[in-house]
Amino acid sequence: MIEASSETSSYDPPEPNQWDKFQDFGHSHFHNSLIWGEGLENVAITGGGRISGKALTRGERGGGADKVLAIKLSRNVTVRDISIANGGHFGILATGVDNLTIDNVLIDTNRDDVDIDSCRNVRISNSSINSPNDDAITLKGTHALGAARASENITITNCLVSGFEIGSLLDGTYRRTVQRAPDRDGPTGRIKIGTESEGDFRNIVITNCVFDTSRGLALESVDGANIEDVSVSNITMRDVSNAPIFLRLGSRMRAPEGTAVGSIKRINISNVIAYNADPRYGSIISGIPGHDIEEVRLSGIRLVYRGGLTLDQVAKQPADLVNTFFFRASGGVPPREPYDTPEREREYPEPSMFGMLPAYGFFIRHAKGIELHDIHVSFVKEDGRPAFVLDNVEGIDFAGCQAAKAAGVPTMVTIKAKAVNADGCSAQ
Repeated sequence: MIEASSETSSYDPPEPNQWDKFQDFGHSHFHNSLIWGEGLENVAITGGGRISGKALTRGERGGGADKVLAIKLSRNVTVRDISIANGGHFGILATGVDNLTIDNVLIDTNRDDVDIDSCRNVRISNSSINSPNDDAITLKGTHALGAARASENITITNCLVSGFEIGSLLDGTYRRTVQRAPDRDGPTGRIKIGTESEGDFRNIVITNCVFDTSRGLALESVDGANIEDVSVSNITMRDVSNAPIFLRLGSRMRAPEGTAVGSIKRINISNVIAYNADPRYGSIISGIPGHDIEEVRLSGIRLVYRGGLTLDQVAKQPADLVNTFFFRASGGVPPREPYDTPEREREYPEPSMFGMLPAYGFFIRHAKGIELHDIHVSFVKEDGRPAFVLDNVEGIDFAGCQAAKAAGVPTMVTIKAKAVNADGCSAQ
């Protein structure tokens, strides 16, 4: 076992980086790590050992080590057959690395497990990665290298991501006791593209993965990134602590002045099963005015939500049900007409950013060219909201879809929608 010591985590803090304002501070510094490398070629960390970062500090700006492994501007790097306990700010942070393999790795920590930032030709496989308080596997496109750099040709396959109690992945008890993360939403532990998203994301495959006691899949472009040509398939989720599927195009624009709003297009998501999902948010595909999410195809998807909510609750946005952490309005989330969902164009992207949504199944807004084929949405407890709400959309194609519904509640509500077609669909 390799273990961080108090000496490892006590040295002079790094000098401020001029790019800090464009990403989390931890992405701007690399040598404050238990193990770090820069400008490397043909290196590997392999074996059956465990790396413990329990002495790593979290006070990044006060100095000290806050990562287990940081690799920058390197190529032909392999990390295989190791485990990491208590990984600090990042268990593994790879920035500007080409030809990276992470295989058969176990990570159990309280913050980000694996962050792949502006990397190309990456394979993450056969790994179990746990974090109740932050993301498990995240692809990012920060400004940490001084300019945007595309992330491309990346495969994530045969992995478990989870939000179990810290330490219970490694000891094999898989305790599901965590009720919420520090941001007051449920356990995190998911696969995500974003939030830092100045650099583009292209040619991404996520397949054969399990999400357990975690948030759902998230694809987020809010700082100018173009997310294109992404294929997600064969995913199973259980006890989903927010939206099973979250596609968000926004304009936070934490990037150099003049950066244009990005895009999300040519996304395929297929063969997804989710059970016991948080009922407040549904699944979300949401652009912003003037910037639609485009060319998304969803197929072979079965989502079961906990249900039990009503449109009246959506209108009231009751404080005991709504997480105000990402809404950031004084006095909490204000009441509203149930279908008058705020845009939140410049806010941090998270499903709870809109408050409770009027659809229990899918909320789709500012989108065009969206296909939903063989989609089945239902609830455990009867829900008084429509299964689908379409708002400012064009060219939405439903085929072979089924939705549970309460008596007297429409299956679908459309608002400023054009060219919505449904074939072979039914309500139950």
